[in-house]
Amino acid sequence: MSGPLICGVDEAGRGPLAGPVFAACVVLRDDHAIRGLADSKKLSPARREELAVQIRSRAAAWVIASASVEEIDTHNILRASLLAMRRAVERLGLEPHEVLVDGLHCPQVRFPVRAVVRGDDTIAAISAASILAKTARDALMLELHARYPEYGFDRHKGYPTPDHLAALRQFGVSPVHRRSFAPVRSLCFSTT
Repeated sequence: MSGPLICGVDEAGRGPLAGPVFAACVVLRDDHAIRGLADSKKLSPARREELAVQIRSRAAAWVIASASVEEIDTHNILRASLLAMRRAVERLGLEPHEVLVDGLHCPQVRFPVRAVVRGDDTIAAISAASILAKTARDALMLELHARYPEYGFDRHKGYPTPDHLAALRQFGVSPVHRRSFAPVRSLCFSTT
């Protein structure tokens, strides 16, 4: 690779009421451009999956990490997101010259790091990280759906949709729900 190694970092799953938060970091190759990279939220699930396959096979390096529901409830979602990001960067097999993170906050890592607002829309490596984090989290939510089908994780991936909130009221709080999030917390206290 020529030029400085830029590592893009993004997370997925800050807003849902259930499941871990995921983060990914990606170093793209100059000579293996991937067409169509964009913020994962702007891509269809099928397109995200296609791009995730290309990213995993063509990137110079990539890592996906997470922070658990327990870590989210203990530390808060922002700190848990930064923890997942730090884990991803620390497991990267390359030494990047700079780490570019989507958003306003940077994880504490041993490399130069910079936050880039809307980086998932403007920087290819961050877009790639966004896609890997989102597809990995969505895959886990499908696994959780198999264990807890009554909540409909296959449809809403843990986000607070009307159906999800109705399921929470009907079935109560599962072990994979974030008890520190207001809609879940209110149900925990209303049943005690």
